[in-house]
Amino acid sequence: MRRVFVDSSFYIATLNTGDDLHGVAIATARNLIAAGDARFVTSDAIIMEVLAYSAPRGATQRSAAVRLVERIRRARDTEIVEQSRDLLDAAIALYDRRADKTYSLTDCMSMVICRRQGIGEVLTHDHDFVQEGFAILL
Repeated sequence: MRRVFVDSSFYIATLNTGDDLHGVAIATARNLIAAGDARFVTSDAIIMEVLAYSAPRGATQRSAAVRLVERIRRARDTEIVEQSRDLLDAAIALYDRRADKTYSLTDCMSMVICRRQGIGEVLTHDHDFVQEGFAILL
């Protein structure tokens, strides 16, 4: 089974038809699903980022983000990694070790999850993941 981590940039691109990556994100997701061997992994932190991004963009965007999160939470092919003290501590340690980078704490948390679960591909356009040796799919 192919495991792919899903970053907030992917979810945000799917929400916004005006996003430069909207079409690419939708097509990539369809291709992964059509192949039938993809299992998606994301995290509580990613969900929080999507909702935080949508918060100042009005009621319509907020509602769309909530509906997206509800679909993610119900999806049988998606695992949501819960926030834990251990995960947070590992992410903070990576964040500290990469002081020369622009990684967010959520990025660090995502990278820790990927390493722990042996995931090498990330549905994102964020090149910070490339710097850590992951393949990005957008």
